[in-house]
Amino acid sequence: MHIDFLRERFAEAGDADALVWRDRAFSYAYLLKELDDWQHTLEQANVEPGSVVAVEADFSPRAIALMLALIERSCLFVPLSSSVESKKTEFREVAEVEFTVAIDDNDEPVISATGTKASHPIILELKQSGRPGLTLFSSGSTGKSKAAVHDFVPMLEKYKVPRHSLRTITFLLFDHIGGVNTLLYNLSNSGCVITVADRTPETVCKAIHDYRVELLPTSPTFLNLILVSEAYEKYDMSSLKTVTYGTEVMPESTLERFHALFPEVRMLQTYGLSEVGILRSKSKSSDSLWVKVGGEGFDTRIVDGLLEIKAKSAMLGYLNAPSPFTEDGWFMTGDAVEVDGEYIKILGRRSELINVGGEKVYPAEVESVLQTMDGVEEVVVNGEPNPLTGNIVVAKVKLATDEDVGAFRKRMRSYCAERLSRFMIPQKIVIVDSELHGDRFKKMRLG
Repeated sequence: MHIDFLRERFAEAGDADALVWRDRAFSYAYLLKELDDWQHTLEQANVEPGSVVAVEADFSPRAIALMLALIERSCLFVPLSSSVESKKTEFREVAEVEFTVAIDDNDEPVISATGTKASHPIILELKQSGRPGLTLFSSGSTGKSKAAVHDFVPMLEKYKVPRHSLRTITFLLFDHIGGVNTLLYNLSNSGCVITVADRTPETVCKAIHDYRVELLPTSPTFLNLILVSEAYEKYDMSSLKTVTYGTEVMPESTLERFHALFPEVRMLQTYGLSEVGILRSKSKSSDSLWVKVGGEGFDTRIVDGLLEIKAKSAMLGYLNAPSPFTEDGWFMTGDAVEVDGEYIKILGRRSELINVGGEKVYPAEVESVLQTMDGVEEVVVNGEPNPLTGNIVVAKVKLATDEDVGAFRKRMRSYCAERLSRFMIPQKIVIVDSELHGDRFKKMRLG
C-alpha cells in the first residue's frame, strides 16, 4: 500500500539497472523479487507489522529491498551504518529496537529478536496508526546524538511526482536523511544508484568515470578533499552534470575552485535536516552561495536572523530530547542567515558564532580563506574563551607541508592580512596529523 507507486515503477523499469554494487548491476526486476522474498522472510521470523527493526548495513541490494519491505510492512525502520559502530548498542536502546537485521559484506542477513518491547509514546502512536516510520540519529558532532522519528507516509509523498532519471552515487550514508533521500529519489524515477566501496576521492572519481555518473550528492568537506587530492585528473569526469552539496556551510573558496575546474557542472546547494527532511532548493548560480529553499510541503521564515521551517514531513519528535518546535509548529534550525529577496545565504549555526570583542566571526568565513593557502589540506575554526576579548579565533590545521607551528603562523598572518579583518585572523594555531572530519564528511568543530 505505502509503496505501491514504487512497485509499479519497478515493474515498468523491468530489466533496467537499478543499482551497481561491487561492480555488478542489479535490475528493478531483481529488486521486486527481493522485496517479495523479504516479505516472506520477515513473516517467517515473526517480524509483525509495526515492529521496530534496526538494519545494520550500508547500501546493498538486500539492504535496499529490506528497507522497502519494512516500509510496506508498516514497520519502524532504524538504519545503522558502520559509521556509528561504537554507538550501535546505545542507539538500539534509545530506538527501542525489537529486531535487528545485520547484513554482512557478502549481503547475507542475520535476523535476531532483541527481547525489547517498544513503549515510547511516539513509537506506540506510529504502531497504532498502522503507518511505517523512520528513526534517524543526528551526527552528535556538537553534543549527544538525538533520535528523530518520522512518519514515512508524508515523506514518501514527494517521490510520487516523476522527475529526472539519473545515474547517481550514494555518497551520503544509509542512516543519513540525505542518503535516504538520494536513494528514494533515484528509485522512484527509475535511475541507477552507484554504490562505492569506500568514500575516498580516488574511489568516487573512479566510479564517476567507470559508470558515467551524472549526479554526485556530497558535502563541502568532501569537495575540498577532491580538490586537495587532485584525483579528478586521473579520470574522465565529463559525465558529471550536477553536484549537490549540503550538511554544513560551504566555504566560498571551495565553491569557486570547484566551479572553475568544472564549469559545465551545475552546483546546487541543498538544505535538509533529520528533523524535517530535504527541502527543494535552487541556487542563484553555480558559483553562488545564495539559495532559495522551500517548495511544496515546506514553509520558511526568518526570526531574529535564524531560519525556521514548517514541514508536512517534519518528524513526530525525538525519543531522547525535548521537542524543538515552537508552539505553532515551526522547527528552529539554529542556522543564521542573510536575506536577499527570495534568496538566503546560510552563515552557520548561531551556536558556532565566535564573539571577538563584540565582533561576530562565523567559522566558515575564516576557513574559506585558510583553505586557499598552499599546503593546507583541511582546517577547522573554533572559538576559545579569552579574558580580554571574550573569545579568540582558533584554527586546527592539517598540512601537506612539514612546517612547524611558528613558520605556518607567520605565513598565515601575512596571507590573511589582506583577506580578513584583523579580529578574524586566528590567534591560535594547532597543527594536527589526523583528519578534521567525521565519517559523514562534516567538519568536527569540538574536541
